[in-house]
Amino acid sequence: MVSSGTVLRRLIPGLLSLSALASLAAIRPVSAQTPPPSAPAGSQAQPDDLRPLAQTDSILSLQGGQRLMDDATKAVNGQNYPLATKKLQEARQVYNQLSNFYQELANSFSGIDNRVADSQRKKALETAQMRDQATYQLALVHRAQNQPELAVPLLVQIIRSQQPTRDLGKKAYQQLLEIGFVDAPFPRSAENSSPPSANR
Repeated sequence: MVSSGTVLRRLIPGLLSLSALASLAAIRPVSAQTPPPSAPAGSQAQPDDLRPLAQTDSILSLQGGQRLMDDATKAVNGQNYPLATKKLQEARQVYNQLSNFYQELANSFSGIDNRVADSQRKKALETAQMRDQATYQLALVHRAQNQPELAVPLLVQIIRSQQPTRDLGKKAYQQLLEIGFVDAPFPRSAENSSPPSANR
């Protein structure tokens, strides 16, 4: 027959384990008990505030590209051409990515929701224009550093993107003319553009 003392000795370790578990279960992590910080009184979160890319500090945004362009302008004014080159290359990349993404979205929504497709197509054109502006500025920086061989491919890209008849396309072609890469002026001057008169 088992004595009550023996039973008690066998039960005590189990009871201690149960009491330890109960005390551990009662302890909660401090972070779980801390209430989330409340917004200041009277302030209400706007829907745009909750979108990360709508905030001005995002790099993948029009504002992010413009900040890089502003930094490049400051660097040019300080004649820090290596920094200006770096910032303009980054701005080109940002604007090019944005333009490609918007164009892909426009293509995806074409025939499904023309309102969305048109909106994205417009953004694609706007960001492509900004990319070409950054490209033109980068070509000018290369010219300022006496590196015309680096400016030529950029200027040709601009003409292909903008067409020779648009303002930025004309400027790019004029740069190619000044560099000496091309020798035919465009647009032609009035005296050169009129057809020769027939002899009577």
